[in-house]
Amino acid sequence: MLDVINLTVLIGAGLVILSVVTSLVSQRIGAPLLLVFLGIGLLAGEDGVLGIQFDSDTSAYFVGSLALAIILFDSGFDTSFSSYRRAAAPALTLATLGVVLTAGFVGVATHFLFGLPWIESLMLGSIVASTDAAAVFFLLRVGGLRLRDRVKSTLEIESGANDPMAIFLTATLVELAIAQGESGFGLNFEFILAFVQQIGLGIILGGVGGLGITAALNRLRGVDAGLFPIAGLSLALLVFSITGLVGGSGFLATYVAGLVAGNRRVAFSHRLKRFQVGMTWLAQIGMFLTLGLLATPSEFGGIILPAVALAFVLIFFARPLAVWLCLLPFAFKWREVLFVGWVGLRGAVSILLAILPGLGGVAGGDMFFNIVFVMVIGSLVIQGWTIAVSARLLNMVAAQEPGLVDRVMLELPGDTELELVGYHIHPESAVAKGERVPRWARPILITRGNRSLSVHNAGPLQADDSVYLFASPQQTTILDQIYAKPADAVLVGKVGDFTIEGSAKVADFCRFYELDVFFSEEEVSFAQLFERAYGGEPDLGDRLTLGPIELIVAATDNSGAIIKVGVIIDPIASTGGNLAKRIATIIRQTYQLANFRIRKLWPGRKKDERINR
Repeated sequence: MLDVINLTVLIGAGLVILSVVTSLVSQRIGAPLLLVFLGIGLLAGEDGVLGIQFDSDTSAYFVGSLALAIILFDSGFDTSFSSYRRAAAPALTLATLGVVLTAGFVGVATHFLFGLPWIESLMLGSIVASTDAAAVFFLLRVGGLRLRDRVKSTLEIESGANDPMAIFLTATLVELAIAQGESGFGLNFEFILAFVQQIGLGIILGGVGGLGITAALNRLRGVDAGLFPIAGLSLALLVFSITGLVGGSGFLATYVAGLVAGNRRVAFSHRLKRFQVGMTWLAQIGMFLTLGLLATPSEFGGIILPAVALAFVLIFFARPLAVWLCLLPFAFKWREVLFVGWVGLRGAVSILLAILPGLGGVAGGDMFFNIVFVMVIGSLVIQGWTIAVSARLLNMVAAQEPGLVDRVMLELPGDTELELVGYHIHPESAVAKGERVPRWARPILITRGNRSLSVHNAGPLQADDSVYLFASPQQTTILDQIYAKPADAVLVGKVGDFTIEGSAKVADFCRFYELDVFFSEEEVSFAQLFERAYGGEPDLGDRLTLGPIELIVAATDNSGAIIKVGVIIDPIASTGGNLAKRIATIIRQTYQLANFRIRKLWPGRKKDERINR
């Protein structure tokens, strides 16, 4: 017994190590790593070098589902809400209507190529209808391909959100195929109801789960550093399993939970991210190795030619046509449509879904698995190998951030999160031309050539210097502009939602915005407030927090006196956890901002005018 356990561990660990080692070679030749992992599984399988006998569909589906849940949680956790603002509508259209259209197009082709009944044909179309989150996220993030924001956000959101639709369609059509043979069962209202239940419960429980994960982790900040990220991942899997047990889409719930948790303040989120990177890699390797072991290439002979033909239909016709139809209302450029249509990689999700017909008892279940396996390999070879090339040909590669060296998250007491940020000074940057650097943006270490210098010994900053400083994640965008971009693209002082005069009275401003911050001195101005806070020597870019309002020195005169103050309104931070209250606050403060600007244009309005709630 012990020998069997030791042998199993030896083989498993050896395959993982082999996958890691071969990844170095594959990166040099440009091969998709996921294809390498799948290939190693094939070589170790029944028809391969090691001849490992593995034919458990149930075990493979379990491993694949667990791995996919881990990948989806990480992908959601690493996606910002700002991405959704840019690309939510087109991405979600692709994730729903796009999946249905692709399934329909491939289903028609399957019917004529393989002569299968319509239910089985559409079932196979549904299996390969969704893009693979593991493949897409790997190629876009780990692969170092920096795409334009709108295209990148669209692809990432689509790949994370389209799996539930494909899973639902496949599972439903499997049930229809079985029931049709028994009682002539067809589509009815239950189909629609099941869909609404899957999606609805997935979104609701995922959102609730994300809030719960955030609250739980913030209460667990005192646990051992090694246990903290384990707790986070375990909570994500808890959301996955509970949602599945009550009839919702566990995969969608896990993605939504990651999205919600990743966009809220979570204690030591950097620990979670580092841990999840490793777990995601392990999940991808394990999933592709397992699915490779399950495949039997000797059985491909009878289906390989029509399967390859079907793969070409999917890659060159079904996916591009579905993308074009879905993106018509969103004013995408033809280059963007073409690229999104090309980045439709099929991977582990499709192979995982191909196990369902066999598990469900559909006749010819092994044939579905073999067809899909060939199609996935074709997709990874043709699309995965050419994504970087196609991105450059279609001008989808975004300009690299000049000058950025490194970012290291630091763990400090309390809720403070700082980054140690390093920049290689751009020759045309503001600091290289002698512009003043805001007090908060001054470096703590400078390297020049092979020497490390303190700020006091370095003298004026020079082009090609490397500077290092502490900053909050919210400040790094401004730092990028100061150190790493040409001066003509920089407006260091023009920050904030709007600016006000430095002579404006703080008390009047607080009353107008209904802030719980009032001053006993009615005549204190914003300029005086900064002078008090900074010992009479405020500098351009200096910041103060006034409740939910952040103030920035936006402009000074020749004598250094403050003439303009930038204002950043954070309505989310100004209210508690009630969502309705937050929305109401956003609406009210937007209305207040509009009226505040009107009052600047028409100063003759009554000073005691108040905004009706």
